[in-house]
Amino acid sequence: MLKQTILSDYKRCGINKISLWTLIKTFLLIPNPGLKFMTIFRLTQYFRRRCRPLFYFFFLWLRNLKVKYGFDISYRTQIGNGFYIGHFGSVVIHGDTIIGDNCNISQGITFGVSNAGATIGVPKIGNNVFVGPGACVFGNITIGNHVTIGANAVVTDDVPDFYTVLSPIATLINKDLSSFYIHNSDT
Repeated sequence: MLKQTILSDYKRCGINKISLWTLIKTFLLIPNPGLKFMTIFRLTQYFRRRCRPLFYFFFLWLRNLKVKYGFDISYRTQIGNGFYIGHFGSVVIHGDTIIGDNCNISQGITFGVSNAGATIGVPKIGNNVFVGPGACVFGNITIGNHVTIGANAVVTDDVPDFYTVLSPIATLINKDLSSFYIHNSDT
């Protein structure tokens, strides 16, 4: 089961067989931050209830990778097979979040808790979901299967299967405000 789960993550990166050479490339020669993180994530989860010394070894390694790559994903998070992290940096996923199979996440995303209102809790993400850069999903909501969440979208309501969520279009105004933000320049 563990080997199949890890292999499903590797297949999402176009790697169909895990060998010693594959691991050397993934971890040392041509590091793939998302794949490296998910491998240690899966091993941490696997050994959590099976072997405490190995759990602590992988848990500490996972903590190191969290800081190194900017992935704040708790080992408690339930993530299905074939999880793909497109780019490293600023990924926050609450530990109680449930994520389905074959999901892609981009940099700058947040799956977070809502502490007020009708949707108190954390999201549940379906299968075959793509989450674009900067997108945020908050609250006890369900994101259906085969859903695309566009860049910078903020999702606080359920999304049905086969839907796409887009953020509002940027608004242009004819006013130069750069002087309020650009300080100590030569010109």
